[in-house]
Amino acid sequence: MPEKNFFEPRQSINVKGKLIDLSKPKVMGILNITPDSFYSNSRTISIEEALKKTEQFLNEGATFVDIGGYSSRPGAKDVETEEEISRLVPVIEALVKAFPEIIISVDTFRAKVAEETILAGAHLINDIAAGDMDKLMFETVARLQVPYIMMHMQGTPQTMQQNPVYENILLEVVDYLAKKITELRALKVHDIIIDPGFGFGKTIAHNYELLNQMQELKIFQLPVLVGFSRKGMIHKVLKTTAAESLNGTSVLNTIALQKGAGILRVHDVKEAVECVELVAQLWG
Repeated sequence: MPEKNFFEPRQSINVKGKLIDLSKPKVMGILNITPDSFYSNSRTISIEEALKKTEQFLNEGATFVDIGGYSSRPGAKDVETEEEISRLVPVIEALVKAFPEIIISVDTFRAKVAEETILAGAHLINDIAAGDMDKLMFETVARLQVPYIMMHMQGTPQTMQQNPVYENILLEVVDYLAKKITELRALKVHDIIIDPGFGFGKTIAHNYELLNQMQELKIFQLPVLVGFSRKGMIHKVLKTTAAESLNGTSVLNTIALQKGAGILRVHDVKEAVECVELVAQLWG
């Protein structure tokens, strides 16, 4: 039985004056406004389809909807900043109009995209590069005063899986995140969520070694987001496909919850919510 769990400490983020309690983990549904995301069923090509998927996510219990206009799969093609903005802003405006209580996270590493989407009605920024791919990102988030999700990644989406190497992956991830947190605190960014970056600049062995030690991230006393959903670290081990990886996703989500995850970022909201509810029963 794991030691008394991470549901107990109260962790919350301030979303435009509304406190979101993460002491019981929450689920974030993935909405890809891209033609080339790695999981084809997640690709959304119209506002109507985005509205339909979002309604399903919310009905199934998602607290957040994470919308992205730039595929970060290994080797993905680059997308111009203005194209990314043009993909995202109309969808965000439509979602806010249709679902006034929605909490939208924007998956982008660009400061300009972050600013334009927050102005359009989004609430959080989810940056896979933790400011490394746009040096204006930290000061932009500080100025906007919105919650910031920062992820560890070795390299860029185009290079990250080209022979990633670590001497000690846990220590290197912790050191990287610690430096970034210090920078953000100096800029008065108050609501920080950390993401260890499963599948980003890591081999399968790295991913599982990091997951095995994920409870050590409690040292930061910050909410932890994890994203395993249908990734290669599942289907490459099981010798299946992304489409066949829902069960594996639920297994890893369950392990991560027991190790302190506060947010599950997923393609399949209903199953993730069920993971949260069942693991919560362990703690009473």
